[in-house]
Amino acid sequence: MATKRVRKAVLPVAGLGTRVLPGAKTTPKNLLNVVDRPILSYIVEEARAAGIEHFVFIVGRGQGAIEDYFDRMPEIEDALEAKGKLDILADVRRDVLEPGQMSFVRQMAPLGLGHAVWCARDIIGDEPFAVMLPDMLMAADPPALAQAVAAYEKVGGNIVVVEPAPEGEAHKYGIVALDGQDGRLNRMTGMVEKPRPGTEPSNLFISGRYILQPDIFEVLQTQERGAGGEIQLTDGMANLMKRRDFHALEYEGTTYDCGDKIGLLRANVAFALRRPELADAAREAIRELL
Repeated sequence: MATKRVRKAVLPVAGLGTRVLPGAKTTPKNLLNVVDRPILSYIVEEARAAGIEHFVFIVGRGQGAIEDYFDRMPEIEDALEAKGKLDILADVRRDVLEPGQMSFVRQMAPLGLGHAVWCARDIIGDEPFAVMLPDMLMAADPPALAQAVAAYEKVGGNIVVVEPAPEGEAHKYGIVALDGQDGRLNRMTGMVEKPRPGTEPSNLFISGRYILQPDIFEVLQTQERGAGGEIQLTDGMANLMKRRDFHALEYEGTTYDCGDKIGLLRANVAFALRRPELADAAREAIRELL
């Protein structure tokens, strides 16, 4: 059904990371490590597995380290090669993006997620595109964005990845309303931000992956400020939903909120346990600490 392939992804990384201070004081929060790799490394790997060819990073002041991370570092690479540390060299080179594969757009003021996405309009053009919230690290097979792309290829339109809220906590999230629920992919009829307990239209909350049509830019251009005085992406999507199809995909996997200190700790433990060469030692270390 979909006529245009999803080739580009927008990664809004301009946030200050207040929930993980002081760790994010001098290191952009999305470059904090999960095991031995920055959070953004996993996000880019997930995107590549879904066929993404171009990455649009929406950055703020003091985040040049993100650009440097995905570039070549000849002094490090030459030193590793000279010492014969080829396995480490391969790890270092794995995240390097090719020339022309990444763009960096400055978000001049913290005006919200909707504004961050809008900043990418000239680079995205008239193509469907993915939005990936780098705080949300998703462990899934196939990867979460690949699941979303498969759903998009099936039904077209706009895709919002969702997952069940913890029991009794749906009122803390942005919850989707569905036109019936049959399987994991269902048409959306609305979104409610932090509904009052007992009024939730479903138990499915919006996670950190989207596939959107470029129509969203026109909506965000005139979108009024919402919660927190910011231009909210959810408000823009709700407005676009009045004339364009939206589907919610309940993806199969586990989400770790790395913008939260305990969420980041959980991610480190979980991803260490997923690594065959580290799993046994990680389990022993955890047992000793407990």
